[in-house]
Amino acid sequence: MCVLALLLWAARPAVAQDGDESSAAPEIDWSAASEEAADLLSRYIRVNTTNPPGREIVAARFLRDQLISEGIEFLLIDQGEGAGGGKAALVGRIRAGREPREGAIVLLSHMDVVAASPEFWSVDPLAGEIRDGYIWGRGALDMKGTAIAQLMALKLLARHGPPLSRDIILLATSDEEIVGGIDAGDFLQDHADLIKGAEFVINEGGTIRVDANDDVLYYGVGVTEKSPFWQSVTARGPSGHGSQPIAASALNRLVEGLERLRSWDTPIQLTPPVAEFFRRLALVAPPAEAELYADIEGSLADPEKRALILRDRYHNAILRNTISITALEGSPRTNVIPPMASAELDVRLLPGADPDSFLAELRERAGADGETLTIEPLGQNWPATASPSDSELFRAIESLAEEFDPGATVLPYVLAGFTDSHYFREMGIEAYGLGLFKLPVSESERVHGVDERLSLQNLGFGTQFLYELLVRVGT
Repeated sequence: MCVLALLLWAARPAVAQDGDESSAAPEIDWSAASEEAADLLSRYIRVNTTNPPGREIVAARFLRDQLISEGIEFLLIDQGEGAGGGKAALVGRIRAGREPREGAIVLLSHMDVVAASPEFWSVDPLAGEIRDGYIWGRGALDMKGTAIAQLMALKLLARHGPPLSRDIILLATSDEEIVGGIDAGDFLQDHADLIKGAEFVINEGGTIRVDANDDVLYYGVGVTEKSPFWQSVTARGPSGHGSQPIAASALNRLVEGLERLRSWDTPIQLTPPVAEFFRRLALVAPPAEAELYADIEGSLADPEKRALILRDRYHNAILRNTISITALEGSPRTNVIPPMASAELDVRLLPGADPDSFLAELRERAGADGETLTIEPLGQNWPATASPSDSELFRAIESLAEEFDPGATVLPYVLAGFTDSHYFREMGIEAYGLGLFKLPVSESERVHGVDERLSLQNLGFGTQFLYELLVRVGT
């Protein structure tokens, strides 16, 4: 891969050193910081990084210019048009101002966003419009809003922060939203030295769940996530005119095999992070639910109680290996019985699951014989990884959440999907999904959906929470 690098070393230290007159951090005007963050997010949304093609180089330059304005050291890695179309990564760094220096904290975000269909939106999805107390647009939640909170926290550390004992690294990467692009894994393959010695990664993959009254139910800190094991299913059979049904047609064979998979009740597996999630959830859940969660092992052994728990789609997903039928393809014409039909399965595996064993059972359940019906991996798989819920960073999140929301419960959160965190965990770096915004389900469901938006209040809260967390762990 051809890589061109542009480098700027800060002309002045980004944070005050011990003994400097400026080492006493002034009080931050959080109202002004929130307004600045809102302006930045509005502008960042207008940087079109819809993937494909992404063209994240434009976003990287936007972030770079903000680092330059604060004198923050950065490295822009331009991966070139020939490497996928304007792909890039940006690394910004504030160096520790005193000894002993501990492992760095990496603030990770991805610059690309999924496509939006403007005809279904009430605003232009790429205009970054601010109205009704919200910043609207594709990426507001996933994950340009988080990226701007990270950027603002870095800017505030550069302006006002106390001397640090850790480096703070801002890392923005490409191609998180597509398969087979130039993503965080490629960055680490070529440039792992730029975060050498990092101890923690703070990424997406967590949540702050609130109820209809905006009261905090819990802070969910992502400690693990399921791994994808996507599959292609192909059926073959005799073809002919649609007016004369063929019992052994490719589509009939496909539908029969898919139905066997759809009705497969995959076994319940209570992994340690999920057991801890339910144990802590019992502390804040309504009494009837709390009773189920407090003795999660017993509840899952009881058919009636298990059915109540699995009724929640998220709970069902984190308790078993799952199969979703997501794509179907047959004949392009209504009156033609095709010789081949296909489907795709979004399979997600729990930590510890053996892909080969699961694939063998998948084929057996579907009746795949290797000829008339085949099931083959689509190439997207890695072992599920986890980070501990008793680390210094996790404990700092717990204590800070208590200060912002007294009595709030912090849960080790298990992501049913996946993020780029696994790349860093595989290197031995503890990675955590930190939700910075207090969202009811109705708002979080806008991710990848219509009218994605982030409230000004949430952006201000997330910026302040992250800044204070970095000060707490980084000094």
